[in-house]
Amino acid sequence: MKRFLIAIVAIGQALAAMCADVWSLDSCISYAVSHNLDVRSAEIETASTALDLIEVKDRFLPTVSAGASQSWDFGRGLTAQNTYANRNTSSFGWSARLSLPLFQGLSALRELRRARAAQPVSQARLRDTREQTALGVLSYYFQALYTRSMTDVARENLTLAREQLSRTRLLVEGGKTAEVEVLQAEAEVARNEAELVQAEGDAELALLDLRQALNLDPAIGFDIAPVESAGDGAVIPQVADIYAAALGTNSGLRAAEGDVELARHAISIARTGYIPQLSLSAGLGSSYYTLSGADNQPFGRQMRENFSKSIGLTLSVPVFDAFATRNRVRRAQVQLRQADLALERSRTNLYKAIEQAHRQAVTAGATLASSEAATEAARVALDAMQKKYDFGRATLTETTEARTTYVNALARLTQARYEQQLRRRILDFYADPSTIL
Repeated sequence: MKRFLIAIVAIGQALAAMCADVWSLDSCISYAVSHNLDVRSAEIETASTALDLIEVKDRFLPTVSAGASQSWDFGRGLTAQNTYANRNTSSFGWSARLSLPLFQGLSALRELRRARAAQPVSQARLRDTREQTALGVLSYYFQALYTRSMTDVARENLTLAREQLSRTRLLVEGGKTAEVEVLQAEAEVARNEAELVQAEGDAELALLDLRQALNLDPAIGFDIAPVESAGDGAVIPQVADIYAAALGTNSGLRAAEGDVELARHAISIARTGYIPQLSLSAGLGSSYYTLSGADNQPFGRQMRENFSKSIGLTLSVPVFDAFATRNRVRRAQVQLRQADLALERSRTNLYKAIEQAHRQAVTAGATLASSEAATEAARVALDAMQKKYDFGRATLTETTEARTTYVNALARLTQARYEQQLRRRILDFYADPSTIL
């Protein structure tokens, strides 16, 4: 029954793979940087920063307003003769006003400089989000490939166990070994079948993690293609060389450096609270008034005679604002220190990440070389042990241990191979992010 279920699962997976779209590593990364929610949020933030620049530029423009009013009064009211009488009055008026900032204490100019400086910072943060998304997809992709290869290892282990069971049955039939070893071999096959099911489940979960990282519609068929080996046998660059290259290409550092510059602009803007401001205002207007029972002037004549013009200058000098400007300057200075610390932290974290990836790449390369030799030696030892078992000069336990040693060596070889490929690509990414974008 277990064999039947495994066969059904294998057939189902094969049919699903045939119907699914096969995605390469490049296509996965391209799709992720276009559909990832964090990337889309960063794109919206970049658009918002562009709008901030437009708003700051508009501060230099004048403001113009116009209005009109109409009112009616009914009932008793005081007359010019200081008596009360019943009368109805109506009035109409219109006005237009212009206000132009002549000098805004340099605040608008400094805010314009800050808004312009924020543009490359926003772009750098967007690139950093894309790069981190691509790096995450790279890790998920290699994890999916690794778990799929481990399924092949588990399948080969099951094949060897079944072959061992067939040999044991032949030896029992020939009277060369005890029948209890058949039971032991069957138990080993059952255990390896369970391990294969677990490995296949791990592979499906890894593929699901990659699908979710891509934010892919579950209705879309999805499978992945193997990747070409990169950097095999090549000399791994030194940590200092990779870090020097990363200082000029890492978008996260560019964004952190931009934050420091923006913090300096914020201090400059806060200090404009100490500077006076001057504005120009001008206005036009006229009105029309009627009184019931009186001889009222015509509308046009009143509009001409009541027409008024005004112009004025307003100077605002800060004398004492309850230390509000001083506190804003101090808070901006604190934010500058925080930005400096964030930049230093970004550089430190980048160096640590490169150093760790470098060590992992070196270790994986050494492990790969030793694992290849160990796997070949374990394979030869397993062949020799199986021949000894066929001639009755080895026990089933010894043969099983030899097979376990070979399978474990094969698993370590598989892990080292994918680990070496992943770490080399990560090092290439730190030196030049365009290698995976």
